[in-house]
Amino acid sequence: MPPISATPAPAAPAQPSAAPGSGRVLVVDDNADAADTLAELLQLLGYVTTTAGDAEQALRKIDEFKPNLALFDIGLPGTDGYELARQVRARPDGATFRLVALTGYGQESDRARAMEAKFDEHLVKPVAIDDLTSVISRLLG
Repeated sequence: MPPISATPAPAAPAQPSAAPGSGRVLVVDDNADAADTLAELLQLLGYVTTTAGDAEQALRKIDEFKPNLALFDIGLPGTDGYELARQVRARPDGATFRLVALTGYGQESDRARAMEAKFDEHLVKPVAIDDLTSVISRLLG
């Protein structure tokens, strides 16, 4: 009987690198599927997330969840994202939050309104995930 030669085991699949994200992110969008999908994607990247569907729910989540950063859709029912940002900034702890407008409103006037409402960034949907995570990482520094 010929000698049995040891063959090397197949290489193990590469393990995913450590998730780059850290921080608590609130996703506010009246489209629940969009909010949930984005929140799940951010979770896969290492962020702790929760969602809200309107301004009232967002303010409650800010109190309960204590996010470091919030992504606000502008076209929310009732109180829009601009006014929501103003309300958050008017709170005693409002300066500690990082606020990103994530919206379909992409005109220069929309960007100007977002900056007037004290958003830190204005991103237009659909946004590339690399662009979004770059902004989040920079803001959470």
